[in-house]
Parts: sequence; structure tokens; C-alpha cells
Amino acid sequence: MARLNEHYEKLQAGYLFPEIGRRVNAYAQENPDKKIIRMGIGDVTLPLCPAVIEAFHAGVEEMAHDHSFKGYGPEQGYAFLREAIAKHEFQDKGVAITADDIFISDGSKCDTGNILEIFGMNNSIAVQDPVYPVYVDTTVMAGRTGSMQKNGYYEGIHYMPCTEENRFIPEIPQKPVDIIFLCYPNNPTGTTATKQELKQWVDYAQANNAIILFDAAYEAFIQEKDVPHSIFEIEGADSCAIEFRSFSKKAGFTGTRCAYIVIPEKLTAQNSKGEQVSVKKLWSRRHSTKFNGASYPVQKAAAAIYTPEGKKQTEEIIAYYMENAKIMKQSLEQQGFSVYGGVNAPYVWLKTKNNMKSWDFFDTLLEKIQVVGTPGSGFGPSGEGYFRFSSFASRENVIEAMDRIKNASL
Repeated sequence: MARLNEHYEKLQAGYLFPEIGRRVNAYAQENPDKKIIRMGIGDVTLPLCPAVIEAFHAGVEEMAHDHSFKGYGPEQGYAFLREAIAKHEFQDKGVAITADDIFISDGSKCDTGNILEIFGMNNSIAVQDPVYPVYVDTTVMAGRTGSMQKNGYYEGIHYMPCTEENRFIPEIPQKPVDIIFLCYPNNPTGTTATKQELKQWVDYAQANNAIILFDAAYEAFIQEKDVPHSIFEIEGADSCAIEFRSFSKKAGFTGTRCAYIVIPEKLTAQNSKGEQVSVKKLWSRRHSTKFNGASYPVQKAAAAIYTPEGKKQTEEIIAYYMENAKIMKQSLEQQGFSVYGGVNAPYVWLKTKNNMKSWDFFDTLLEKIQVVGTPGSGFGPSGEGYFRFSSFASRENVIEAMDRIKNASL
């Protein structure tokens, strides 16, 4: 008799973004004459830049000829892309990451969800709250937790509240934890951590033989010079951290799919015999067993963002989204909302007025003015009473949405 993985039954309701889609689609069907402005899910809206499209076309054309056709590629990713990433993202910025430390994938969502497979089931897991739901949900699916408790936390996960009081920077755990998920610039709050704050986490990880899983998917949106783009800018991080990066938001690859994970040579973890084992070696084994590599045209397109033209065009797209974020932040603040993020990240995180619940605010926006955002409680209990807007929208829609909110006197 086939039996289910019953850990899936611990999950509460549906995944956050499909639930948003369900509610919005139901409203749209009932109100076909209403124009809905979507600024909830973090999906880009501008097309791929010309340099990327040109490289993409060239890669597809190569697949049409005997002499240039590509079959199975290297599971770790083509060297031309890994070398470009190592040089432009790390080495040129003084960070000693090599192409051999980089594994190309089809998305950071997959990487952050799969990484725990190479770690033992007896590891304690720490996450920020609010948090990108994938970290928690995949931990639950793997059977690393108990059931959800009345406070909204799963038994067996160490939650680290991120609130106004601590400036959305979690406190260092009082007791040892083994694996720590950190995300900066943060999704959903849009806030950042300083080098000094990240150094405290690196010191903690080294002192407790812990490993930091650092999600830097939004580093390209950092505007301020003193904000670190990588955990590996912190001394000692190469011995206690893994970093996740993505082309989804940086270059508009949400529908094209390309990302990478960085695992330094120095990083080791202990096996049951007390031996130190290379984490990169284990991930390479997992990666090559379960993944056949991102497609060649996609990787060629990704490499194009490191050409002079691609870099310039990508920066222009990022600037467009960050101007959207600036418009939203200023408008919402003028309307009396407490607003965070929007400076070094494409997300604006606002506090609802009069202690309104996050989903109630969602329903009010949708039904009253047809504007869609993301309820903060969907990211965890500490997100209750907050709301996230994404700047990945057209300028016209951003301005119209802010005007609708202003005129509604929310």
C-alpha cells in the first residue's frame, strides 16, 4: 500500500502566493469591469534587456547547427558563466570566491528548499520571523518539525522575531543552533544588515560550529555604499556560510529561470564519526544526481549581464524598480503609514493603521480600491499587522495605486 509523507499534512492552508492568486482571481471573475493593480508577488514586469535577448537568441541559434549544438551540459554550470559570476560578483569586489565554488541552478527557491537535504535530521534550524515561506515549509515537509503550535510557530524550529523594536535584525540566539537562515536585503521587510551586525552572526556560527544559509537574492538593489552585498564580505564567513543568489530579480529572469549557490572550499560539517566533511563535495553529489543543469541558451543569456552593455542595461532596469519603491515609500509615509524598506530593496513594508490585521487590510485594498499586496502575517506571526508592496510594476500602475490609496483615506 502506498503511503503519504504525512509531514505535508502539517502545512497550514496553501502556499502564500497561490492563496493570494486564488482570492484575486475570484474577485476578478466576480468583478470583470474592475482594473486590478497587482503589487503583491515579487514578479518582474519589464522585459529582458537587449543584451540578454541578443545572447539568448544566439544561444538558441547555436542549438540549430551540428557544429555548435549542445546536449547535456556540466551539472555545475558552464564555466563561462561561473567564471563571469566569480569575477564580477566577488573577485572584483575583493571577495575570494572562485568559479569552482559556484553551482548554477534554475532558481534560488529550489536551492533554499533543497539545501537541507545534505544536512542531518538532528540539526536545529533557526529562521527569521517574518520569513520567506519556503525556508519554513520545506523544513516541515522534510519532517524536521512537529506540528504548528497555537502561536503560529512549528515545534522544533527556532524562530527569531524581527520587529520595529530590533529594527528587523534578529537577536543572536541564547542557545546554540546548528543551521541559520538569514536573508538580506530582507524579504519581506526590505531592510538590510550592516557589516558589524553580520559579523556577530559569523562569530556566533564559528563559535557554535553552525552554518549560515544566506539568501542574497536582492543584493543588486542595494543603493547605499556601506551595506554588504555578500556574507562573504565578512571575515571568516567562508568557513561557516552558504550564499544563494538569483538572476530572477537582478536581470528579470523570473520566467527564464537561472540562479546559483555559492559554497566555499573551507566550509565543512561534521559527520556521525566526528569527521569534518566538505559541504561543497556533498552538494556537488546531490546537485549532479538530481539536476541536469540549466539550459545552455539560458546560461548564455545570464552571462550577458556581465558585458558592458548588459551591465548598463541591467542597472537601468534596477533603477526603474527602485524609483518605484521610492515613490511608494514617500507616498505611504505622507499618508501616515510607518514604512520600512524601499531604499536597498524592491519591497516596501508598512505597518497597518489601527492594528488592522494583515489579511483584513488585503481584503480592504482588493475590494475597495482593487490594489493587491501581500499580507505580512503570511510570512510569519511577527508579520501580523504589516503589509508588503512590491515595486515590480509599471510606473503608471505604481502612481495610480498610490493615488487610489490616498483617495481612499485608508
